[in-house]
Formats: sequence, C-alpha cells, structure tokens
Amino acid sequence: MDDSEGLVSIGAFAHRVGLAPSALRFYDDCGVLRPAFVDEATGYRYYHPGQEPRAVLVRRLRKAGLPLTEATTVLDGTRSQARAVLREHLERAQETAAATRSAIESILADLSPRASVSRARVGGAELASAVRQVAPAVAEPAVAREFPVLGGVLVELDRQEIHLAATDRYRLAVRTLRPELIEGGPGRVVVDAAAMKEAAAWAVRHAEVEVELDGSEAVRVRESGSGVRTLPAVEGTFPDYRVLLEDRPAVRHRLIAGRAALRDRLAETGGPVTLHAEDDRIRVVGEDPPAATVPAIRTGPPLSISFDPVVLVAALDAGVGPDVLLEIRDPVSPVVVRSADQGSFTTLVMPVLRRSGHHRET
Repeated sequence: MDDSEGLVSIGAFAHRVGLAPSALRFYDDCGVLRPAFVDEATGYRYYHPGQEPRAVLVRRLRKAGLPLTEATTVLDGTRSQARAVLREHLERAQETAAATRSAIESILADLSPRASVSRARVGGAELASAVRQVAPAVAEPAVAREFPVLGGVLVELDRQEIHLAATDRYRLAVRTLRPELIEGGPGRVVVDAAAMKEAAAWAVRHAEVEVELDGSEAVRVRESGSGVRTLPAVEGTFPDYRVLLEDRPAVRHRLIAGRAALRDRLAETGGPVTLHAEDDRIRVVGEDPPAATVPAIRTGPPLSISFDPVVLVAALDAGVGPDVLLEIRDPVSPVVVRSADQGSFTTLVMPVLRRSGHHRET
C-alpha cells in the first residue's frame, strides 16, 4: 500500500492526539479533519503525523465547547477572525458559568461498581446519561415478551470505547462512551432495560463506576464504597447495530448546525416543520411564518426536508456536545442524527412528506 507510507492507523492516531476513533470519524464526515489516506478496499482511514497539530487544536476547541460552525473559522480563518470568534465564545461561556457550576455541583452532590473479565471505568453521571439516551428505543413490553432481546440494552466493550445500543426494529439509538480505563478483552452482553435504568439511577450518585462484563453472563456496575449492581444477561442475539447504521444507501447531504440553536428554533414551531438547507444556513419553516434561520455547514446540493418537530427535538435533546450532524440520502429515507465529542450518540429519525400543504408520515 504505497500511498500509506509513513501513515498511521486511526486507532494509533487517536491515541496520539487524545481523541476517540469515533470522534475522528465524525470530524472526517464533517470535513473538519480528513484522513490523509483511505484504503479503497477496506475503508480504513490513515493519518499523517503532520496532521497532529490540527487534531490537537480540534480537541482543545471541542474541550472549550466551541461549535464546529465556529471552530472551522479558528482552524482555517485568519488570526484576527479566530481571535474574534474565541472572544465571543468566551463571553458566552462566562455568561453561563454560574448555571454550569450549579448543574455540575448538583450532579456531584448525588454520585457507582469494578470488574474481572472485562471492565471499564466511566463517570456515573455519564453512564446514566447514556442509558437515558438509548432507553427510549427499547421495544414496548408486548414486543419484548415475544422478543426479549429487544427489551434489553446492549452493553459492548471494545479496546477503546463502551457502546450502549437499543432498538425495537423500527428505530435505533447508539451511544458511545470513552472510558478512563479499560482492562480485559472485548465483550458484549444484553441486559434488561428496566434493570439497566435502575443501575443507572444508582450510578449517577457516584463520581466514577466500573462496568464489568462477565463473559456473556452478566453486567456488573460497581463502586468501591457502595457495593455492586448485577444485571443478568437477556437471552437472544442482539441485531448487528453496526450493519443497521453502516449498510445504508450513500449519503447525499450532510448538515452540521449548533444543536441547541436548531433545537430552540424547532421548539418554537407549531406543527410539521421543513428545513431548507441553503448556502451556510438552515431556514426552519413551520406552518405559520416567519421562518427562523440557523447557521450551518452543508455538503451536497441544496435540500428541503420535513419532520415532525417533536420527533426531531427528542433526538436533539438526547444528543451530546454543541453540534449535530444530519446525514440525509433523500427527503423520504431515514435520517441519521449524530453528535460527538469524546463520545458519540447516534439515532435514526424518519422524515415526513409534505403534500398539498399537509404532511404525512412515511
């Protein structure tokens, strides 16, 4: 593979620059940090050591909470433009510092587990948040009685990340966490969703917990001073969520916008809403004028696509980080909604069709 001489794999590059592989894939799809080489046969991404300063700067900007729509100016604009963007962001951060401090102190005031076969250490609140995000995609009790595995949450540990997934076969939610510590080999166990929620409610009261996968038999959530919660495995084979997400028609449009800004515009809209992606903005048009505008980064041709705002707002509320990425094939196919920082959250949302001034579900 002559084109990859001197390059390093995505895993090695991620370790060097302090970013998760899932975050690097996200930044590639957003056009912020492209790999130096992609093997056409395998799809594997490779990076050049000379890209490390840009990757480290991306990590620092994301740690500061800078939206990608503004981070691109710091990365590719002039020094004066970068300084202006950073000063504006600092002012906004200072304005919300008191509220942020209060929220963090509230979480820390509440604060769970260990491991033997395979284990990973994560924040208790972070684990609880991940469970909250994926749990809505668990099947209803009537379906779960027939297919118990669809009433469960998949807990999967690889060598760098923890993945939580749930699906009822019509919708799918996946959250990726980057642990502080991983020991042992890969593993995956499906546990009952209700039991997982109970463990998450306990874990949120602790600063850190250890998630242990005991082969395929159980998941244990431990905290050194407060004991352990054991979650037995649910019988059945969980659907391959990676295929559900990756084995899809080619994406023709990508829209990147500030998650909070888009969520607020949608929440102000009554009834079905249409997103018009034009140039560097998204026009959010509801049944009643006026339209609202959200700054955005668009790849692909201009696009108009309609949603039930309640459904899309729920996906945005469950996201992580300041940005959201919508991956769209066409106005009638399921839309992948992604967000990422050191971890990522992915869900599928169905658009609606607009006909003769009305919408109908596809």
